Amino acid sequence: MASRILSLTLIALAALPARAAPAADDAAMLKLATGSGCMTCHHIEPGATGPEGLAPIGPAWRDVAARYRGTAGAQDQLTRTVMTGSNPYGSHWKGKASGLAMPPNEVAISEADARQLVGWILRLDAAK
Repeated sequence: MASRILSLTLIALAALPARAAPAADDAAMLKLATGSGCMTCHHIEPGATGPEGLAPIGPAWRDVAARYRGTAGAQDQLTRTVMTGSNPYGSHWKGKASGLAMPPNEVAISEADARQLVGWILRLDAAK
């Protein structure tokens, strides 16, 4: 009985840092996104409205995560899009975003920070 309690306690303690890390990571990524201007056009949750009640300017990040989940090279592709912008004629967010294209953001965020932020976005759970 005592060994079982000890085992359960050790398992619970081992899980604590794992739970604290995502919350700290979330806060750091939200600070980075806000400071880089990303939150001007994007929301995390789907269904938010943009200016004047229109669809948000950019897609919700949970939608991005769902669309690219399991896609090889997604982090590289999306990091490149953040840095250099997107093609307004190749948008696949019609109906979910009111913006035609993402502008280049190389003056607002470093490529390393963009890669880190994109990785975090891709790890978001699907829309709740």
